[in-house]
Amino acid sequence: MIRVLVADDQPLVRAGVSALLAAEPDVDVVAVAADGGEALALARSTRPDVAVLDVRMPVRNGIEVARELCAPDADPAVPVLVLTTFDLDDLVFGALEAGASGFLLKDAEPDVIVGAVRQVAAGNGTIDHSLTRRVLREFVSRRSLQPVTGDRASEVLTARERDVLLLLAQGMSNEEIAAALVVEVSTVKSYLARMLPKLGVRSRLQAVVWAYQNRVVAVPEG
Repeated sequence: MIRVLVADDQPLVRAGVSALLAAEPDVDVVAVAADGGEALALARSTRPDVAVLDVRMPVRNGIEVARELCAPDADPAVPVLVLTTFDLDDLVFGALEAGASGFLLKDAEPDVIVGAVRQVAAGNGTIDHSLTRRVLREFVSRRSLQPVTGDRASEVLTARERDVLLLLAQGMSNEEIAAALVVEVSTVKSYLARMLPKLGVRSRLQAVVWAYQNRVVAVPEG
């Protein structure tokens, strides 16, 4: 059973997402919060498997909450799925740096939302494909990146780990990466478990950002 915390200051969104998830046989909505402060308190008392957070909330915004829940020494450490209205403000980019495991548009189809929660709970993370290109392009362009000398991926990663990172940056799931490399899904998970600490990141999403920031892959266009 996947234990989920839902936090959103809009009553209709909060109720809708909670009802959608609660209707699934493998999901238990253990807490519902109307602001970031309440979300943090409930996360500490209920210890959910996934926190679904709105970016903009009173008291504490979703980025502040994500930063605390995703910190290396967080207790509890809770994977975060961020909901956004896709206005591409600094709060959205802050979630990338806070350690969020995934992003999803609030108007996503119900099955996409449910699937994203399952992916995050399984440690896979998720990035809405329609969101990825614009967010990453804008995120990287807003930062004054110094020219990178050498191949940063080769300096840090093994050749196989680099292959996994490149496929991950294309938005592939663990299953798709496994098929592309002709390996087991468990092998891909092992590569990811070794890669993230090497890159100094805490989520798949941050690994993708690292790849763009270090020019391992080109910044998305269009």
